[in-house]
Amino acid sequence: MAVELITVAADEADLRLDRWFKRRYPGLGHGKLEKLLRTGQVRVDGKRVKAGDRVEPGQVIRVPPMGDTSEESRPQPERKRAPRFNPEDEAMIRDCVIYRDQDVIVLNKPPGLATQGGTNTFLHVDALLDALKFESEERPRLVHRLDKDTSGVLLLGRTANAAAALAKSFKSREARKVYWALVMGVPDPRAGTIKAPIAKMEHAGSEKMEVNVEEGQTAITDFRTVDNAGRRVAWVHFEPRTGRTHQLRVHSAYLGTPIVGDGKYGGAEAHLHGEGISRKLHLHARAIILPHPGGGTLRVIAPLPEHMARSFEFFDFDESEERDPFARPAG
Repeated sequence: MAVELITVAADEADLRLDRWFKRRYPGLGHGKLEKLLRTGQVRVDGKRVKAGDRVEPGQVIRVPPMGDTSEESRPQPERKRAPRFNPEDEAMIRDCVIYRDQDVIVLNKPPGLATQGGTNTFLHVDALLDALKFESEERPRLVHRLDKDTSGVLLLGRTANAAAALAKSFKSREARKVYWALVMGVPDPRAGTIKAPIAKMEHAGSEKMEVNVEEGQTAITDFRTVDNAGRRVAWVHFEPRTGRTHQLRVHSAYLGTPIVGDGKYGGAEAHLHGEGISRKLHLHARAIILPHPGGGTLRVIAPLPEHMARSFEFFDFDESEERDPFARPAG
């Protein structure tokens, strides 16, 4: 067998290297992988790496001859996964489609539906992708992720090439994403840029993201207040320039205005009581604009989820005040 050079796919983004090998070479033991890494036989973009390093779409992984060429040890093609959903789940995920062409599918993900599986999470977008093949034989691929409790725009590539092109736009920051949120209080100043590094920290046995100047990764968010209901609640337009875990939730709390319904980062003060306002997270991936894999520009706007639409109505916020989420405000 010869050395193989394998390009990381879009749906393999942010995988640990050892998990990448587990997916593609299920017969390769951890001990043997560690030896290959230690001796420099496995490299990523020509550099030595460790088992816990994360891979990114477009990176090239050098895979040496494995010795054992059994079916179990060879790279596994994309498997046909047995459906783990019932007809109601299939109908639900199809109803989430707000845009579709030969290259791209865009979902308006509902709050409460995870993008990918995890501990005790069996129903998620990734498990339902077979229901979104439509006329294609290929299973669409996730290009990015949204938090389970965040609703809104979620992109899928319908082919490997389309997914890789979309992932490249995210990596190069050509993709412009707009989020709408309702927050407790009113940001002061009403608009600006938050530059506050974020790190994962452990507290009382649980992990949580927080602003940490010493250990955090760069995190930058542009924001502006669109409207407010007195000093109690504000409608804020967020545009993240980086893509850290829980970035908008952490940055919003850092401003002193946690997102409504975000008990994780705002505690009890993130909930409005006695007014019928939902306790769900009020954070919505409203819109995205980026290069289309087939040429031109892809621009999609996702309607608000039901609980946020009710809250907008309650506070008399008019969505038409930001008819074009990508328009730059005057001045």
